Amino acid sequence: MSQERKQGNSAEIRYVQNEQGPTLGLSTSSGVKEIQQDGLFFKDLNRSGVLEPYKDWRLSSTERAQDLASRMTPEQIAGLMLYSRHQSIPAGKTNWISSTYNGKSYEESGAKPWDLTDEQKNFLERDHLRHILVTNVESPEVAAKWNNAVQAYAESVGLGIPANNSSDPRHGSNSDSEFNAGAGGTISMWPETLGLAATFDPKLVRRFGEIAAREYRALGLTTALSPQVDIATDPRWFRFNGTFGEDPQLSTDLGRAYIDGFQTSEKGDEIENGWGRASVNAMVKHWPGGGSGEGGRDAHYASGKYAVYPGGKFDEHLKPFTEGAFKLEGATGQASAVMPYYTVSWEQDTVNGQNVGNAYSKYLITALLREKYGYDGVVCTDWLITADENGEKDSFLSGKPWGVEQLSVAERHYKLLLAGVDQFGGNNEMGPVLEAYEMGVREHGEAWMRQRFERSAVRLLTNIFRLGLFENPYVQPQHSQQIVGQPDYMQAGYEAQLKSVVLLKNKNDVLPLSAPEQTRKKAYIPRRYIASGRDWFGRITPEKTVDPLNPSIASKYFDLTDDPEQADFALVCIENPDSGMGYSREDAEAGGSGYVPISLQYRPYTAVFGRKESLAGDSRSSDVMNRSHLGKSVRTRNESDLDLVLDTRAKMGDKPVIVSMRLSNPAIVAEFEPVADVILVHFGLQDQALLEILCGYTEPSGLLPMQMPADMRTVEEQFEDVPRDMNSYMDSEGHVYDFAYGLNFSGVIDDERVKTYR
Repeated sequence: MSQERKQGNSAEIRYVQNEQGPTLGLSTSSGVKEIQQDGLFFKDLNRSGVLEPYKDWRLSSTERAQDLASRMTPEQIAGLMLYSRHQSIPAGKTNWISSTYNGKSYEESGAKPWDLTDEQKNFLERDHLRHILVTNVESPEVAAKWNNAVQAYAESVGLGIPANNSSDPRHGSNSDSEFNAGAGGTISMWPETLGLAATFDPKLVRRFGEIAAREYRALGLTTALSPQVDIATDPRWFRFNGTFGEDPQLSTDLGRAYIDGFQTSEKGDEIENGWGRASVNAMVKHWPGGGSGEGGRDAHYASGKYAVYPGGKFDEHLKPFTEGAFKLEGATGQASAVMPYYTVSWEQDTVNGQNVGNAYSKYLITALLREKYGYDGVVCTDWLITADENGEKDSFLSGKPWGVEQLSVAERHYKLLLAGVDQFGGNNEMGPVLEAYEMGVREHGEAWMRQRFERSAVRLLTNIFRLGLFENPYVQPQHSQQIVGQPDYMQAGYEAQLKSVVLLKNKNDVLPLSAPEQTRKKAYIPRRYIASGRDWFGRITPEKTVDPLNPSIASKYFDLTDDPEQADFALVCIENPDSGMGYSREDAEAGGSGYVPISLQYRPYTAVFGRKESLAGDSRSSDVMNRSHLGKSVRTRNESDLDLVLDTRAKMGDKPVIVSMRLSNPAIVAEFEPVADVILVHFGLQDQALLEILCGYTEPSGLLPMQMPADMRTVEEQFEDVPRDMNSYMDSEGHVYDFAYGLNFSGVIDDERVKTYR
C-alpha cells in the first residue's frame, strides 16, 4: 500500500506500508524506489535493484551496519565520522553562524526557512557528512520541513544513508512565559539540568527524558548531546548549571534515568532491544569528567585546559558513567555515545604518561573506557579539538587541541583514531580524516587501516539503524506542530519547575503569602540593572535595566507599586555573582600571567588563600607554567544585585524582603542573607511558578544539589576533584546550606530523598 503526502513546498514523501513490518518513507525526488520480496517492501537505497543485507529490516541493526560498512569507500566512512558545526534553521545573519543560499545571504536569497544552505548541500554530498548539530529553529513546522529536505537530499546520493540530526539541551525555561504559552509551538519548558537535580527524583527525570525524546523525534532530531553527568566538584566551574550537581550518587541515578527516558522505545515503537522509532540516542558527556578544572576554570578556553585531582578522587568522577550511563535499567543497556571533555586530565595517564586532551589519550579511551569498562558505543570528540588555537587564552571559538598543539590538523585526527575515537565534533570536511587514513595505511598497511575505519563505521551506523531511520527518516510537519509543546508536556515541565525551587530561608514564616483571591497584597519589585560585559563568545553586551518579572504576569498575583512605603513586601530578583572565567587580558597586557580568581561573592575579591604554584601548566613560550591567581583581584559583573537587596532592605524598613536568586553556580549568600526574610533559589523558572510558590499554591520541595560555601576561603581551600568538601554557610536561623538541604512551609525537609543521598 502506498500513499503520498506533501511537505509544504518541499519534496513529496511517499509512504509504503508493510502489513507486518515498518512503514517506508521515500522522497519522490530522491530517485529511490522500493523492492518487493516475499510479499514485503524494502527501500532500494543504492538503486541496485538487489536486496543487499543493509536494506533488509528483518536483520539486526548490527548485521545491517556490518554489511553497509563493508560497502563504503574510505571517503564515505570519513564523512560518516564527521559531526557538523552548529547549524541554525534558517541560517540568517542574526544567528551564531550564518551561511548562504545559492550564494546569497538568507535575507537576500528569498529562500524558505527550511531550505538547505549551500554549506549543508556541500557537506552532505561532497563530504558525505551525515551527523548534523542543530541549534535554534524557527518553529516545529520549519524544523520538520528542514529535516525532510535534509533526508531527501541524503537519500538521493551515494548509499542513501540518512542523516542523524542532533541537539544540545533545548528545554530550558523562558522566565516570562505562561506555562501553556508554548502549546502547539514552543518546546516544553523545564528547569535546567541542575534544577532537575534539585528535585532529587529519578522518576521525574526519566519522565523528562521520555517527553523530550518525543519532541526531539517530532523535530527530526535523533541524537541528544546530553546528559552532562560530570560531577561538578569545583563550585566555580561555569558549566556547573548543566550538571546534576556535585554528588556522585545523585548524578549517577539521575543520569541513568535521563538516558533510559531518551533511549527507550516500547510496544509498537520498539524495533529491537528497547530501541525503536521513539528512541533518541543519548551522547553522555564528558568522559572522564570535566568538573575539576584547576581554579574552577573551563577548558573551552585555553586558560582552563587542565583538570586536576589534588584529592585523588579521579575514580569518583567515573561513577556516573560506569555505574549509571553504562548500566541502564532499560533494555538499551548503555548510552549509545560518549563525548570526552576538552580537558587534559593532569597526570592521570598511568600507562603512557601523556598529558593530552582526554579524547587524544589512548589510556583514557582504549585502556580505560573500551577495555576496562567494556564500552563499545560511539566516542565523539567535543567540538573543534582538531582545529588550531587562535592564540587568545579567553576565546570560546578558538580551536582546542590541548596537549597536541604541535601536531597538524591531520595528525590530530590520526592520533584520535589511534586512541579509539570514532567521530570528530565540529568538523565539516573529510579531507583531514582521509589524510589520517593514509597515515595509517603507511604505518600499518591498507588492511589494518580499513578494518579500523570499518570498526567506527559499524558503531556509527548501528545508532542510525536501530532508530528506524533507514526505513523512514521523515516527519510530518502538522504532526510535529501537535506534538512539540503540547499542553500535557508543558504541564509536566511546569510541575517539574515547581519541584525544583529550593527554599533556603523563611524567617518568621513569611511564606506562604496570602493568595490573591483572599487578600490582594501590594508588591514592590525593583528593576534590575545589568552592567555591560562580554558573553561566552567574547561579544560585547550592552548595559540595561530590566523588569526581573513580567509585570503582566506578576499583576495577576499582586498589586504592583513603585513606592516601597506603599508595599506590603518586596520581591528582589537577582542572579549569582559572575566574575568571569578566571582570565584577564588586562592583567596579561600589564605583564601578569593573566590568571585571576573566579569569585562567588558580589563584592570585589582578592585571593589571599590558595596555591602559590599551580598544579598544571604549559612550558611553551606562548604560555605559562604557574597559573596561580594568589594575590590577584577580581570584580563581579553584577555587584549591583547585592546593592539592590541592601537598598531594598533599607527602603522597606521592617516589612518583609523576599529574595529570589537564580543559580548557575553555588554562591556566597553571606553578604545579603542577614537582611533577607526569605531566600528562594532556582535554576531556570517561569515567573508563574515562582509566584505560585510565594502564594502557597504549591509548597516548595527542592533540595540543594550542591553545597553553598560559607566564604571564599573555603572555596579556595577545597580540592577541585573532591565532592562536598566545603564549609557550608549557616544562616541567621541556624540552618546550614549543605547538600540536600531545603525547607518547606513546615521547616527543614527530612524525607526519603534526604536519607538516601545525604
